[in-house]
Amino acid sequence: MNLESADVCSSVSSSISNSQQEAITEVTDKTISSSSLGDNVQGRALNEESMLSVEKHSLTIQVDASLIRFIKGKRGSTQQKIEEEMGVKVIIPSSKKEETTIIEGSSIDSVTRASEKIQAIIDEAVKSPSLDYSHFISLPLAIHPELVDKLFNFQNTILGEADASLVQTMESDSNEDTSDDENKDQQSSKENGVAVELKVEDDRHVKVDLTSIPLVSYAPKASKSPTLSGLGIDRSIFIKPKTFHLTVLMLKLWNKERINAASEVLKSVSLKVMDALDNRPLSVRLKGLDCMRGSMAKARVLYATVEEIGNEGRLLRACQVIIDAFVGAGLVLEKDAKQKLKLHATVMNSRHRKGKMRKNKYDSFDARGIFKQFGSEEWGEYPIREAHLSQRFVFDENGYYHCCASIPFPESMQAD
Repeated sequence: MNLESADVCSSVSSSISNSQQEAITEVTDKTISSSSLGDNVQGRALNEESMLSVEKHSLTIQVDASLIRFIKGKRGSTQQKIEEEMGVKVIIPSSKKEETTIIEGSSIDSVTRASEKIQAIIDEAVKSPSLDYSHFISLPLAIHPELVDKLFNFQNTILGEADASLVQTMESDSNEDTSDDENKDQQSSKENGVAVELKVEDDRHVKVDLTSIPLVSYAPKASKSPTLSGLGIDRSIFIKPKTFHLTVLMLKLWNKERINAASEVLKSVSLKVMDALDNRPLSVRLKGLDCMRGSMAKARVLYATVEEIGNEGRLLRACQVIIDAFVGAGLVLEKDAKQKLKLHATVMNSRHRKGKMRKNKYDSFDARGIFKQFGSEEWGEYPIREAHLSQRFVFDENGYYHCCASIPFPESMQAD
């Protein structure tokens, strides 16, 4: 009886223990499941917070369309390198009219470092010849209709004389350059024109019938008379008469901020320029032609020389006032700031060449005939009435470069 009771108790006890164990196990499983769920929720919250953080850390910089290609690099390689090294996303505008580039990153540090890298690329690009000048300070001469007419006549005369004195001059020069080679060719032809091989035994005389030897003829040499295209001259290298000007200073202004700053600088020196001119009108005389760099045979820039009427140096002083102001404002490249001003009025420039005739950036043309015909040309005397901040490649309705800002020059004598 006691033994049976003991067995029953033991059985019951064992049953309870198993039930409790199952209950504990079930509770534990639920606890672990709940804990895992909490971790997942917390993980999602962290991810969402991280995503929000990425959106918050962004920086906007103004980059002109002309500089975008330097940030992108060849096939986007530079942009990709910045993004990978800095852990950022660089968003470049698709339209050339937009100037806003956005840098997005997961931290302020990464965004800042990326912006510094982009700024370094821009600084290097600005100094590079790969980035062309965008603006310049000009003294307009195209405001004088009679001068514009003379330039049109100059161009039409040259372009219409392919078989007249211009090319005849070049033909004589070409013949002189090749005369030595031609003499050698003629001498060689005389020596080698007929080849006769005779087998003669000793002490025997041989009679040769020269009339029976076939004559050998040679094709005449092609004419070396040059054409305008042969001289490297075509309409595209002439300046547009309605843009005729004197150049004071070249500028690279790659965003609106720098353009606005340049406009303000020019306006700010108006009174100083008037003082440099002694508040008196100023005129220049344009005479003859000269070549900038190289020789007339391989000219790159042909220009009319400039003389100040009266030779008082007032024009150079006024120009120097403008240059010093722009240098002081940090808007001029170091190499340009060191250059000595040489006022000139360009009439032809090989850099403007278009189409298949353009070979390289050091392209040239033969200006010897032009110089012989127009080297002493009297272009006339003309007053300088204003200084412009001009934008290259953009033109106003009058045909002159787009004016971003301007200051007047004295037009009449002012009483003390």
